Amino acid sequence: MGPIGEHYKWSHGYFSFPKLEGEIAPHMNFRGKEHLVWSLNNYLGLANHPEVRKADEQGAADFGMAYPMGARMMSGNSKYHEQLEQELAAFVGKEDAFVLNYGYQGMVSIIDALVDRNDVVVYDGESHACIIDGLRLHMGKRFVYKHNNIEDCKKQLERATKLAEQTGGGILVITEGVFGMSGAQGKLKEIIDLKKDFNFRILIDDAHGFGTMGPTGAGTHEAQNCIEGIDVYFGTFAKSMAGIGGFVASTEELTNYFRYNLRSQTYAKALPMPMVIGLLKRLELLKNNPELREKLWLIATTLQKGLRDRGFDLGVTDTVVTPVFLKGELLEATALTMDLRENYGIFCSIVVYPVIPKGMIELRLIPTAAHSLEDVQRTLDAFSEVAEKLKNGNYKEAKIPVT
Repeated sequence: MGPIGEHYKWSHGYFSFPKLEGEIAPHMNFRGKEHLVWSLNNYLGLANHPEVRKADEQGAADFGMAYPMGARMMSGNSKYHEQLEQELAAFVGKEDAFVLNYGYQGMVSIIDALVDRNDVVVYDGESHACIIDGLRLHMGKRFVYKHNNIEDCKKQLERATKLAEQTGGGILVITEGVFGMSGAQGKLKEIIDLKKDFNFRILIDDAHGFGTMGPTGAGTHEAQNCIEGIDVYFGTFAKSMAGIGGFVASTEELTNYFRYNLRSQTYAKALPMPMVIGLLKRLELLKNNPELREKLWLIATTLQKGLRDRGFDLGVTDTVVTPVFLKGELLEATALTMDLRENYGIFCSIVVYPVIPKGMIELRLIPTAAHSLEDVQRTLDAFSEVAEKLKNGNYKEAKIPVT
């Protein structure tokens, strides 16, 4: 079953494949009980925004779920897809953009299209799985640098340069705008500065930065004031936009290259019209309602300050992603999470080895604009109590029932 599925007989339906029911909101039902949920990437609270719901419904009423039929290149294009691309490109500061059916699948295909066997890839050691899977398709050489370590990135660029001189290929550097597990920003400006000494393109996965970072929410490249230095920008609709799909933005020339060479789009049906119509409304709200992003950051900063004031380790996060690191073994992590859910009514994601080192527990909280300060206070009080139980060894002899 592999490292994730090997425990499925007792974890399925509780820790893996849980069913959250009711309206998408900070408070949902889990196994028949109300829970305060910190596991939804609904950053701006758009999932159930009345204008979004209305746009989604109108799109379905006007076009149905099947329209347009076929892949974009063949028979599945529309003026609305193109309008969305134009608006996205302008928002993130690029000449053009191409809408993708799925974010994960799109990133895999972007990497596959950008590099061939003669090219060399240099990438961050904590890159998302979609990047890793894209690299698995790469038939050339790749070098990984230590997470956010610019000196090691420079070292790997030196190795890549020597190899590229032999193969006649180019170099692609890949990192993330916001790393979804740690909340750390990728060191975009520092990497771009390396262009003074090395010849490469940089591709960033800004799934968690699009809509949350920067003065207008355009992304982490805006937050770090380095829009021009990013050659290829990737964003997803599954987080701040509370939808599905993604987009890639770059120069007009390179974006057109993607249009004709991304296999995951060329051979797949176009994004359904109701989603496209709904995404146009989501983007409008994202751009014109800065109070949504301000509320998100109020919740995030209040939560993070409260946790740090109580002695919790949040690592290096400087974004809204809020990881809480504790010391404990797998059994303790499991019992603590069950205690939070069963006795405190708090639902959050748990991360253990092999994603993080043995002996560590990560509870990952995703603040949203839909949360309240009362939700934050309830969570702070609950975390203080379970941390004390963990410290006192209360979870060492816990009995984990088969679910």
